[in-house]
Amino acid sequence: MFETILIPVDGSDTAKRAATVGCGLAQRYDARLDVLHVLEGQSRLPGKRGDQDPKEKGRDILDEIADLATGNDLMINTHLVEGRPYEAIAEHANEAGSDLIVIGRHGRGGVRERLLGTVTDRVLRQTNVPVLTVPGEDIESITGGTYENTLITTDGSENAEQAAPYGGDLAQHFEATLHLLNVVDVQAEAGAFDAGGVSENFIERLETEGQEAIERLAQQIDDTGVPMQSAVVRGDSQEAIADYTAENDIDLIVMASEGESNLASQSLGSVTDRVLRTVDVPVLVVF
Repeated sequence: MFETILIPVDGSDTAKRAATVGCGLAQRYDARLDVLHVLEGQSRLPGKRGDQDPKEKGRDILDEIADLATGNDLMINTHLVEGRPYEAIAEHANEAGSDLIVIGRHGRGGVRERLLGTVTDRVLRQTNVPVLTVPGEDIESITGGTYENTLITTDGSENAEQAAPYGGDLAQHFEATLHLLNVVDVQAEAGAFDAGGVSENFIERLETEGQEAIERLAQQIDDTGVPMQSAVVRGDSQEAIADYTAENDIDLIVMASEGESNLASQSLGSVTDRVLRTVDVPVLVVF
């Protein structure tokens, strides 16, 4: 499934953590690694006397990641290019036929909100290549070694079901338990017409539809002997996914983008966007 993995790096600890995860995936899949550093704007201009030349600094950043990959006996190519980072990343992924982009996300925007970072956010809206985002600040548990519990979320839509082959394949490669989750968000489903409350029959119908969505998801996963658990829970979608992740020691979330893409931009679904800003585990977004 993953033959070529692209890892954009900028020298930050966040990018290094993402590179560690990317190298771990490359080992499992025997994939080639493309490591990319983008020289942007003023960084392409000569620095002050005594400052390291931007191109030399970029090559040092690439060499550091290359050493990490070489130590794991991986095939690796490094690339130093100029341009806007998110555009250069998306362009390289398309031209190189990348199967996956692994990139970091970082920063806190509130009590339970994690900022994606400008480049990561724009890459997610510019590409149709699956993107694995890796939390980068103060996350000591991130490694590239293994995932014991992988979660696929579904809202019952055809788009959401695109995540199934990826989650199933990852669970097989890492010998993980695969969790399938549907959240019954009563308030979102009832909308503005729930001022007087909704009936229990209405909620039970939503739960039945959620179970059917999980069954369709399971049918799309090849019979590979991967152990599976499923759940239909009530609550706010983003909060329920975050709570399930914490309660079940989820190491990796696989979910679909709910937006519609064109050549100009990619619009993430609101639930996917909020999950990316909340949980402290890697999230693979499938387009």
